[in-house]
Amino acid sequence: QEQLVESGGGLVQAGDSLRLSCAASGRTFSSYDLGWFRRAPGKKREFVAAISRSGVSTYYAPSVKGRFTISRDNAKSTVYLQMNSLKPEDTAVYYCAADIGSSGLTVAGSAYDYWGQGTQVTVSS
Repeated sequence: QEQLVESGGGLVQAGDSLRLSCAASGRTFSSYDLGWFRRAPGKKREFVAAISRSGVSTYYAPSVKGRFTISRDNAKSTVYLQMNSLKPEDTAVYYCAADIGSSGLTVAGSAYDYWGQGTQVTVSS
């Protein structure tokens, strides 16, 4: 069983930056692909970014590419999402997720096995 706990959300102004963290409790963290997703009020959950087990490969949604950076520290069992140039449309609850099967970087939420509880990010204009 893997437990994921996000932190780092908050209220910021447009153009500001935030770094989200997601700490995992399992001992096999380095064997998972990881992803970040978000759900805005009244909208479906959407993919944000993913990173491979080694951290070498990453993939981003077009809406965040160039502004967000996903990274991981396997020694600390933590994945990060650095968010720069935030926009009001980035307002959402952000979730990290682990793909135990490591089926390749995917945008499909159904491929991920474990999810955190989410952290709120609010960007004011």
